[in-house]
Amino acid sequence: MTSAPPDEEALDRHAEIMDLLGSIKEAIVPARELSASLVEEHRRDMQEAMRLKVELDSIYEAIERTKREIATLRYAGSQGQEINRVTDELGAIVLGTETATNAILAAAERIDELSGNLAARLSGGDQEIAREISDQVISIFEACNFQDITGQRIGKVVGAMKFVEERVHEMIEIWGGLESFKDVETLEQARDGDDALLNGPALATDKGITSQDAIDALFG
Repeated sequence: MTSAPPDEEALDRHAEIMDLLGSIKEAIVPARELSASLVEEHRRDMQEAMRLKVELDSIYEAIERTKREIATLRYAGSQGQEINRVTDELGAIVLGTETATNAILAAAERIDELSGNLAARLSGGDQEIAREISDQVISIFEACNFQDITGQRIGKVVGAMKFVEERVHEMIEIWGGLESFKDVETLEQARDGDDALLNGPALATDKGITSQDAIDALFG
């Protein structure tokens, strides 16, 4: 068998090398495009991750602020009994207005009875005065309807506040109960000036409070 001349052999080897390089180039180009695509996809994923981190940080800060507010509401003031105290105060308002209204109505009924008896004994202008007194008593009866309206409205406010208290309690339980709030920093809200004096009259359930009956007996 006759061997190929050196020049032809070199040309064949060169052709083989060029074919091999072409194959490698064809393989490299798709790989490069795939790599660029992966880099772009990774960049988009990183952007989404950063946006998600910002959102999570905002949620975390909101939760921490909410916990501080709840801790302040639960522990500040009268040992966390601010809402209960307010509902008791509103209940006392309803009871006080009801008691006062009943007393006014009882007195008005007595005045109406007396004016009626007096009108029956009088005549002329004096009788008209007695009737005018009776008319004014009717106006008192009508005005005393305020107690029913205020009682209903205050009852709605008390119901709303109890609803808020229940929701706060539920949020506390969601976060693991009161123990999870023991290290939460509360927001101090100091009262000064006239606000510090706005304690209002004491409730009947307060300890160490002199009853109204005892005060009346002292000055009686």
